Amino acid sequence: MRVFKFGGASVKDANAVKNVLKVLEETGYSNLVIVVSAMGKTTNALEKIVTSYLKKDSDLDSLLDHIKIYHQEIVLQLFDNEQHSVFKDVEQLFVDLDTTLKRNKSTRYDYIYDQIVSYGELLASTILSRYLNYKGYQNKWLDARDVIKTDNAYRDAEIDWEVTKQSILKGVNKKGLSVTQGFIGSDENNFTTTLGREGSDYTAGIFAYCLNADSVSIWKDVPGVLNADPRVFDTTQLLSHISYEEAIELAFYGASVIHPKTIQPLQRKEIPLYVKSFLHPQNQGTSVKKGQPLDPHLPCYIVKKNQILLSLSSLDFSFIVEDNISEIFSLFHQYHIKVDLIQNSAISFSVCLDDKFNNFESLLSKLKAKFRVTYNTDVSLFTIRHFTNEAITTLEKEKDILLKQITRETYQMVTRY
Repeated sequence: MRVFKFGGASVKDANAVKNVLKVLEETGYSNLVIVVSAMGKTTNALEKIVTSYLKKDSDLDSLLDHIKIYHQEIVLQLFDNEQHSVFKDVEQLFVDLDTTLKRNKSTRYDYIYDQIVSYGELLASTILSRYLNYKGYQNKWLDARDVIKTDNAYRDAEIDWEVTKQSILKGVNKKGLSVTQGFIGSDENNFTTTLGREGSDYTAGIFAYCLNADSVSIWKDVPGVLNADPRVFDTTQLLSHISYEEAIELAFYGASVIHPKTIQPLQRKEIPLYVKSFLHPQNQGTSVKKGQPLDPHLPCYIVKKNQILLSLSSLDFSFIVEDNISEIFSLFHQYHIKVDLIQNSAISFSVCLDDKFNNFESLLSKLKAKFRVTYNTDVSLFTIRHFTNEAITTLEKEKDILLKQITRETYQMVTRY
């Protein structure tokens, strides 16, 4: 078995969907599970629908129409026969989405988010599966919610591994071709859950682990894993080989090419991961395997924007010690706030935070009751793995640095922009 993951850019329009066939022609398509993300920027568009729905904005219908027209145009360009069942399939998904919006009684953002945003993957996988069948690539469409079982931590669900493994082994045609959705699962009440933003990579890792797959390939619009984000840095280089450990480090610090949770299930069974270009499937790309050294060995740059730098000190100038830090981290866990950097002295404690669930304001009231609090919002966290003095000097140039620290292999700084 092999597992392929195609992201939003690889199915963003009709030509991109057609290109998936070219990849399959190059690589073969038997004994294969395809995990597909929402098309293009559909997830962003559905997030706007969630916000509009909760605010009861008048533009909700126009936002829905925009997504509907976008997918209908792709289908019209892919299928010559307008009587093909895919047209009814896509229309039914929009009817289901509309019904979900009308019947929902909950006011919980995270729950509503998962019920609505999941339609991006359902639409993309339905269109891709029907098109592959249309072109002679017979496949089974698999609803990931039937096999990936989770808790009810909406927007960041945890996998029930044993149930999921048994469901995947029963649900996947191991000798044929299956098409399923990334990012989504369901809880014990069969309500849709999601695995975290960009979680389709993780879905591929879950399927590979449960199926004892030979490999996972993530198809991207870049040549592979680069040593820096080309949208931020002017010059980048392809990393041909990296280890599982290095991939986990890069993902933890915020490298966007691989979802942070993807590597762990693959590492447990030593399943190799390949990150390759869907535009040039014959190229080598990047391989991620056990124990292989970083090649080429050079500084790797990562930036995370829209962070919060939080500094705490005791009200009576006593030491910040273990019991204080334990209490602080308990609050971070309670409010689902991720810590990306830690620095402390005798009477102060500073952290760089990622507040993806927008809970920081609620956290502040708790912290101010026990600590003196200062913070900066909209800061950027820069990380260099395998830094050199030259790399640090270049990165620091013309930046307003609020905090920095260096360990054996990693340099980090927080800046105002």
